[in-house]
Amino acid sequence: MNTVELQRKLIAAARANPPGDAVPYAFEKRVMALLASRATGDNLVLWVRGLWRAAVSCAAIALLLGTWAFFNPVNNANAVDLSQNFENTLLAAVDQSAQTQ
Repeated sequence: MNTVELQRKLIAAARANPPGDAVPYAFEKRVMALLASRATGDNLVLWVRGLWRAAVSCAAIALLLGTWAFFNPVNNANAVDLSQNFENTLLAAVDQSAQTQ
């Protein structure tokens, strides 16, 4: 809510209801000072905080997965060469067109 609009509504409500004997001296001044001291949260600040937290968690996950990949023993006996399979798949159409000519 807009603080100016809130302040206007509070002042209008205070003027509609006169203070009683139970209200301490300068109570309204303290309430208004408290409202003015609280800054409204900027949406950009909330986004920046959330993105920094996400960046830290992503870096931690990348570090953990990197160490796991580095220290994980590799069994080359049953390993399939993924780069060779990828290259064969990409060049299959080129090889096929060369054979038909």
